[in-house]
Amino acid sequence: MSATMQPAGPDAPAGDRPPRVVLAQPRGFCAGVRRAIGIVERALDLHGAPVYVRKEIVHNHHVVAELEKRGARFVDSEEDVPEGAVCVFSAHGVSPAVRDGAAGRRLEVIDATCPLVSKVHQAAVRYARDGRTILLVGHADHEEVEGVRGEAPERTIVVENEDDVATLDLPDDAPVAYLTQTTLSFDETRRVVDALRARFTDLAGPADGDICYASQNRQNAVKALARRNDLVLVVGSRNSSNSIRMVEVAREHGSAAHLVPDAGHLDESWLAGASSIGVSSGASAPEILVRGLVDRLAALGWHDVELDDGIAEDVVFSMPARLADPVTGRVPRTPLADEAL
Repeated sequence: MSATMQPAGPDAPAGDRPPRVVLAQPRGFCAGVRRAIGIVERALDLHGAPVYVRKEIVHNHHVVAELEKRGARFVDSEEDVPEGAVCVFSAHGVSPAVRDGAAGRRLEVIDATCPLVSKVHQAAVRYARDGRTILLVGHADHEEVEGVRGEAPERTIVVENEDDVATLDLPDDAPVAYLTQTTLSFDETRRVVDALRARFTDLAGPADGDICYASQNRQNAVKALARRNDLVLVVGSRNSSNSIRMVEVAREHGSAAHLVPDAGHLDESWLAGASSIGVSSGASAPEILVRGLVDRLAALGWHDVELDDGIAEDVVFSMPARLADPVTGRVPRTPLADEAL
């Protein structure tokens, strides 16, 4: 970055400090995203182009475009993949019906489903076997929800908000279980789960919740930004659920906030009247887009850049064994964020 980086210090009165940018910590790629991108890159190394990917590997247009340049072909359905070809399932997971369709086409499947999403799938299967109705908290049209619901479609009801809880056509003593989409707002999800607990007397659920560690960490970091800055900018694509939730969280905690796909989408009118700007990025947004935004802000006079205090993440998910080196048998490590794209 061309701006000057320094640790965040104590706040001075707005009139006594130059315009500043405060970078959230943590931000950007999570372990599941790094793994998914690394899987596509490794598949290209092993099999050559084209490698087909069902849906966007992660919800970020820059990532998808860069992988397309390297030979990945993104398709909407496994039915769009030539028989016998290599097909990567996205980080958001798929339903058993999709897996069956891929098997019917003899596709060489490489599964990039985030391990935390896979845990939700496994819980759905377990609760369905126990005879419980699954109340899946999430957005009905999100790929992750579609995949989890597909594990037990006849026993799953999607709950999008608190109001849905009261309208569920179930007895209050029905055996039910809740699961949640991993990229939701932690606070909003807690309100929905509290409403479920208040209504249903036989409610099971995960001991530690399903909201992923990265979503929680980034939302907490954005809350801190919102308390200390006049404006929060979240770098992320418009179809990124976790990025959208971060914008909502910032607004709920007192700051103006906007989603910025990249530096070219920055509206300079947003900066009017601001003396400090917090910048973060969704779990699927590469750091190069953050650097581009910071450089754009520097060109507009926002030269001082501080790094906020926060959690240093060290989570790493292993790569699938089928991506092992054919000679040595070694499974490659998951790439670091800056190496991935």
